[in-house]
Amino acid sequence: MNKKTIFLEGFRDGIPIGLGYFAVSFSLGIVARNAGLNAIQGFFASFFCVASAGEYALFTSIQSAATFLEIAIITLVVNARYLLMSCSLSQKFSPDAGLLSRLLVGFGVTDEIFGISFGRRGQLEPFYNYGAIAVAVPLWSIGTSLGIIAGNFLPVRVVSALSVALYGMFLAIIIPPAKRSLTIAVAVTVSFAASYACTLIPFVKELSGGTRTIILTILISAICAILKPLPQETENE
Repeated sequence: MNKKTIFLEGFRDGIPIGLGYFAVSFSLGIVARNAGLNAIQGFFASFFCVASAGEYALFTSIQSAATFLEIAIITLVVNARYLLMSCSLSQKFSPDAGLLSRLLVGFGVTDEIFGISFGRRGQLEPFYNYGAIAVAVPLWSIGTSLGIIAGNFLPVRVVSALSVALYGMFLAIIIPPAKRSLTIAVAVTVSFAASYACTLIPFVKELSGGTRTIILTILISAICAILKPLPQETENE
């Protein structure tokens, strides 16, 4: 399969993700506007920080007049889980994949793009990620800009309703592999239950959502790897 075909496959799979991002970033645009950003500034902020929680922390920090160092640290902590996702995806690359390809794929890693990338069988071709990023990131950035321009003219309930599309899309990513594998289905169910429990447990609930995600991801994936390792032939495939 040539690189153009792989790129177009990623672009196709990235369209529903981009549409979901467009709706969600609309509400982020309202937060950005309250922080004093104009449409162009909001566009580039979203382009270089493709993360809803990270951008929310960014915009609220700007609104509270935080220093550059404080903003950098807060954004790094909130987005730390993407470091884990990038390292995980790098294990699926061919050994021939260069550093630049790995950096570009890491730049565009999000929960949903990670989901469709990791769901592909065999080695991961960077051009698949390029295709998904090429549609998802621009729509995310444009949505933020339009949210800044027109968000305040829309009822709050309408903007909140648009955000539901992203959760539905994420379910569409995890349900098919869960139906094919009992191990994945159990892991997903345990992840949901553990994530909810962590919002109730003292001290743990005080941690940021990103930190809790990192801890749960490492623990649950490690337990699954120990109790239910992949057969050698599946791993080679």
